[in-house]
Order: sequence, then C-alpha cells, then structure tokens
Amino acid sequence: MKKYWSSRIKNQQPYVFGEQPKDKKYIKLNTNENPYPPSPRVFEAIQASLEELRLYPDPACSELVSAISQLFGIGEKNIFCGNGSDEILAMAFPAFFEPGRPILFPDITYTFYPVYADFYGLDCRTVPVEADFTIPYKKLFNSPGGVVLANPNAPTGIALEPDMVESIIKNNPDNVVIVDEAYVDFGGRSAVSLIDRYPNLLVVRTTSKSYSLAGLRVGWAMGNENLIAALNVVKNSFNSYTLGRPAIAGGAAALRDRQYFKTCIDKVIKTRQETAKALKGLGFNITPSCTNFLFVSHEKAGAEHIFKRLREEGILVRYFKKPRIDNWLRITIGTEEDMKAVVKKLEEILRTV
Repeated sequence: MKKYWSSRIKNQQPYVFGEQPKDKKYIKLNTNENPYPPSPRVFEAIQASLEELRLYPDPACSELVSAISQLFGIGEKNIFCGNGSDEILAMAFPAFFEPGRPILFPDITYTFYPVYADFYGLDCRTVPVEADFTIPYKKLFNSPGGVVLANPNAPTGIALEPDMVESIIKNNPDNVVIVDEAYVDFGGRSAVSLIDRYPNLLVVRTTSKSYSLAGLRVGWAMGNENLIAALNVVKNSFNSYTLGRPAIAGGAAALRDRQYFKTCIDKVIKTRQETAKALKGLGFNITPSCTNFLFVSHEKAGAEHIFKRLREEGILVRYFKKPRIDNWLRITIGTEEDMKAVVKKLEEILRTV
C-alpha cells in the first residue's frame, strides 16, 4: 500500500490533530481555539488586502514584522514570520538541531516535537515530568543537542517561573533553546526580554489562541539576528511566500488592537477560574493552568468514559490515550455559556458513576 513512498516517511508517525467533526454541531472544546471572534479591525484589514490578491505577498512580511517590533520593543531583524507557529517549529528543527546530538524536551508536552525530530532524522531524549506534571527544569541543563520547551506546557497548562526558564537557557550556551509560548498570554510570563542577553534563545508565538486567528495561520519567532538568518535560509529553501496578503494584514491588525485583545483575554481567564472552581466542587483534580484550557481528572470516573459521554451529549474535549495521562482530559475554555453547559453535563455523568 506504500508503493512510491520514500523511505523517510514509510514508517513516519504523523501528528494526530484534534477532531474536526462535521456530522453535527458540537460545543467544540478540544482544540484550544478562542471562543471569541477576532478584532473587527482584522476583518477590515483583510478586506482591504483582497484588492491586491493578484500580486504575490511580501516575502518579508514587513507590515506584520513592524507590528511585532512595536509591540515587543525589539528590532525587526530579530523577527521571523511563518504560517502559524507549527511551521516555524518545523523550520527551526532542521535549522538548529543535528543528527546524533539528542534534543531534550519533557516526556509530556506538545506531541508535534517528537514528530518533527523523527521526520528530520534527529535524535531526541525525553525528560520525565514529576508526578504533579511540573517540569524538573534542571534536567534540561547541558543538553547534547538543544532544548524545546513549551511554556506554559501543553497539555498540562503548567508554566515554569521566568528564572527557571532563564536558567535552562543559561545552562545550554552551545545549543539553541526554543521556548514555545503559544499560551503565554493567558497567564504565563514571556522570555522575550531575554533575547538580547542570550544568542541561543528562540521564542515562538502564534495568533491562533489569544488573538482568535487559528483559521488564518499566523505565527512568528523572536531571537538573535543569527537565529533569524538561519530560519530564513530554511524558509527560502522551501517557500519564500509563507504568508498570504490577508494573513499579513489580518495578523498585523490583530496585534495592534490591544484593547480588544485584553478584553478577550480577561474574559477567558475569568471563565477559566470560574470553571475550575465548579469542577473542583464536582471532585475533579485540576492542574494550575496558565492557558486557555484545563487539564482535569476524576478519581471515580475514568477520562475515556467521560470523554465518550460528553461527545454523545454534543461536547468535544481532548482525550490522550497515552501513558501517564490516560486518565486526564484537556478542556478548552469556551464562552461562559459553553462552560456552564459542560459543568451541567459533567454533573449528570458523575451521578451515574
């Protein structure tokens, strides 16, 4: 069945994305999308960009780079844009890591990391998280090949303290440390202020979560000019035009509308706190979340059972049938109404256990 496939991909195990069902309407809380629409300015910017769709987009993404530069107070040469943070990570692995020199990352983290390593023929070594899912950060020191760290982590939602992140960077002076900050806006603290001090640090961001632009695919990386130059070599060896005109315009508009951004973030955080309190009242164990999701388990009801029952009731959450987390669920924070519906259904499910 795999005739004509290259040897590189015959045994490749690809990333398993969250379910995207079309059979009926669900309360969709399985892929960490923002429950609120993008800023109205995004739609205006995208509409204006459509007038020039016949022309190729700017390969340097200058408008978006300018918006990022202004927002974070860093130089434009310290910024690289791509088609979502996943694409940037996919370019970073061959840009900075070498076969035979294992990359370190936690054993429970974003499952795309080992996929990238395997695809590029890179070695990786996982560091087991503690029983409470916290990362033993000192075990990421002195990596033979580099470090990839999601902070806050996924799917646990737990964030490392800034001094811990800095110590990881400091103790890997000869290798690149990638800090994936997809969820940092929901309660974590960014490492971006460290890029001037550490030439081995690459911070990766996305608009998919906190800016409600999962469907537009806009991400960026921030780091030393040398690291950005390496990413551009990889990009321009594949596809110079990674972002279309609507994505560049829409992404820049989203970043510039700070009031709308703050309003949406505050609502998600408030709903997350209220939901966590309600779920604890139902007997759920919950990790301390700095993200737009909750990672939960229940002693009396198995995660897979709850997952299936919720799906039957029209509610999608994420279940990972993997060692150490097979009795945990990741529940995206939706609107206040969404989360009340989830709590109500969980109350009903737990009555039958």
